[in-house]
Amino acid sequence: MPVAIITGASKGLGRALAEALAARGWDLVLDARSEGVLSETAAAVSAYGTRVTAVAGDVTDAGHRSELVAAAWRLGGADLLVSNASALGAEPLVRLETLPLAGLRRALEVNVVAALGLVQEALPLLRASTTGGAVIAVSSDAAAEAYETWGGYGASKAALDQLMAVLGAEESGLRVWAVDPGDMATDLYAAAVPDDHDPRPAPVDVVPAFLRLLDERPVSGRYAAPSLLVEGR
Repeated sequence: MPVAIITGASKGLGRALAEALAARGWDLVLDARSEGVLSETAAAVSAYGTRVTAVAGDVTDAGHRSELVAAAWRLGGADLLVSNASALGAEPLVRLETLPLAGLRRALEVNVVAALGLVQEALPLLRASTTGGAVIAVSSDAAAEAYETWGGYGASKAALDQLMAVLGAEESGLRVWAVDPGDMATDLYAAAVPDDHDPRPAPVDVVPAFLRLLDERPVSGRYAAPSLLVEGR
């Protein structure tokens, strides 16, 4: 069975993607900071009959990243790495004039530095994948558009996009996709803009865009989930 590592997998998009891959027969290594919620998610995903290893911890911890890759190795390797764990920098989001620099550092550490660190750790397994290794970095439209209060988070995702673009150029044997999932009804968005109660798609409704990438394996690059969903109809 193919093996995927998914960070930020206890809820939201991470959990929805984990369930979709498990339904397709993937074995999984799941990460999140909250051990209790992650254990509940792992138990639910295991119901699909695949092997699921839950490793609670913080992706900014190099030792934790090593544990994730070691867990994948024990399952047979790593065919897919999904960097989904994210930090906003401030909750709720604030204008740049009041953005705490410590919060910006945290967003960069989680969204950029840790994402690259995990890629570096997993590269030997991804390169050895018999099905073709792939990396998915969950980006944001805030990486490409200027929205008030989204400056710190958007800057971190823009940096992540650039890292993935270069990784795709350097690793010709892999597929490297930065994916903007579009607006979703998630705890992260609620924490970012708690006063915005407009309806948004559930993460499970966005997952087919990610599955399309895995099915069709287009060239490495940046993709927007809404476009993938429309084109796939």
